[in-house]
Amino acid sequence: GYANEVGESFRALVPVPVVWASYGVATAYVTADAIDKGQRAATVHAQDPTRVGVAVVDTFVWQGLASVAIPGFTINRLCAASLALLGTLTRWPLPVRRWATTALGLAAIPLIITPIDRTVDFLMDSSLRKLYGTPEEPPKP
Repeated sequence: GYANEVGESFRALVPVPVVWASYGVATAYVTADAIDKGQRAATVHAQDPTRVGVAVVDTFVWQGLASVAIPGFTINRLCAASLALLGTLTRWPLPVRRWATTALGLAAIPLIITPIDRTVDFLMDSSLRKLYGTPEEPPKP
């Protein structure tokens, strides 16, 4: 699910199609996870196709935001800013700046996961999940 963050970290070193391919891998993971959650919901709630649809949509949107869009954007901007700053603040040769930027991007991945996941939980709970709620919770007054 985090293949695109690795791709974004290496953007300064690899051709752009390699970065795009990393988004393809991440999107395939998100899609597979949504299908898996839908199949599990279908097993448990065979008579309720709405719950199956909600499981698929909720998983796809959550994973799309938390595993692809927001982390990809975050690492992209972090690496772009660090490459620019290193160019301004140091006299390092370009290959060294590019590798330093890649290392920074890779090091940032584990640090951004939890805050992004929590933020996406909050966003989903505050928006999309209010539309369909969860079957286990009582109706809101």
